[in-house]
Amino acid sequence: MENNMSRAARRQSAPLPNGQPPRPPRPRKRRKKWRWIVAILLLLAIVGGVMMSMVLSNVKTSVDKMYRSAKVTKARDVQQVLKKGEPFSILVLGTDTGALDRDRTGLTDSMMLITVNPKTKTTTMMSIPRDIMVAIVGHENTFPQKLNAAFPIGDVSSTILTLQNYLNVPIDFYALVNMGGLEKLINQVGGVEVESPLTFTYQPDNDKPDVYKFYKGKEKFEYASDGKNFKTYTTMNGYAALSFSRMRYDDPQGDYGRQLRQRLVLKALLKKSASAKTLLNAKFMSSISKNVQTDMKFNNLTTVALKYMSATKKQTSEHIQGVGDMYNGVSYQMVTETEKQRVTTLLRKSLDLKAKNTGTQFGGSVPAMYSYIAEYNLNMINETLDPQ
Repeated sequence: MENNMSRAARRQSAPLPNGQPPRPPRPRKRRKKWRWIVAILLLLAIVGGVMMSMVLSNVKTSVDKMYRSAKVTKARDVQQVLKKGEPFSILVLGTDTGALDRDRTGLTDSMMLITVNPKTKTTTMMSIPRDIMVAIVGHENTFPQKLNAAFPIGDVSSTILTLQNYLNVPIDFYALVNMGGLEKLINQVGGVEVESPLTFTYQPDNDKPDVYKFYKGKEKFEYASDGKNFKTYTTMNGYAALSFSRMRYDDPQGDYGRQLRQRLVLKALLKKSASAKTLLNAKFMSSISKNVQTDMKFNNLTTVALKYMSATKKQTSEHIQGVGDMYNGVSYQMVTETEKQRVTTLLRKSLDLKAKNTGTQFGGSVPAMYSYIAEYNLNMINETLDPQ
């Protein structure tokens, strides 16, 4: 019988020195079972990797559709800025001209310079009056112009350079957003909750009977599709959010009041959408790809999604305060040097940049033949034209 035992069994049953009892036989390892488990895990990993690759590929396709170069030399190396995890800025321009692939000549009636600082975990939103009087860079011979005309006259590059010169703050990226795209974006995240800064009633379309009622200090609002039978809501869908942010003439603060409501909607949207899960969601990105134009590439987006999302936890809202001015029957905004310096200092600090003097008075240089126009309007804010 002993001869029929395996070598391992004989070694285990052999008496040990000093009369110790033999070791009990070791259980045989279930190698085949573990091999199957490892194989299954590897298969799941491969399948998961393929699916993730497909999702990211779809996201990349959507981002590639949105990409449009600013066609301008940036004030700094933005790729290095993101690589080092340093604060960056993005100029957000809103237009109501329809899908961007059909019409890229509309005025940018909503303008906001946003800075994102992952170190202080703060996002700063600076609203910019669309009616600021400027000399558009590259098109100074059209002076005077409103800032929102820089896009249709000279494209996004002129807008970036004019505002960058005006404030002496680097603009790293831009995003041109059709307001219809913003509506879809809000719907994709399931709506937003916004507390209204004033009470007002608004009819989005004069040709339709639907009416909204918003109340000061409350997220609650009412809506009647027939203008009579109102229902109460607390979450705004895209249509409600755009209606809330578009109203202008019944706001005692005029365009500044509208800018405030736009910032409130954007802040609420950031809270709902600012995550890697959302930004890298194929369906989410596909839904807005036809309504957004940006010079952020796919690798920029993934970096922001993974490194900068903590900066959206704290949000601060600001605006440039101008002074109303009428020239030749057209309404403009003039901004004092003191106010410009305040804004420049705040934005540069939010980007962890050294303090510097604010930028030029009109963005671009005013041609000598139009200097009298510049002098006339600067006189409204008790300033004189700097040497050009």
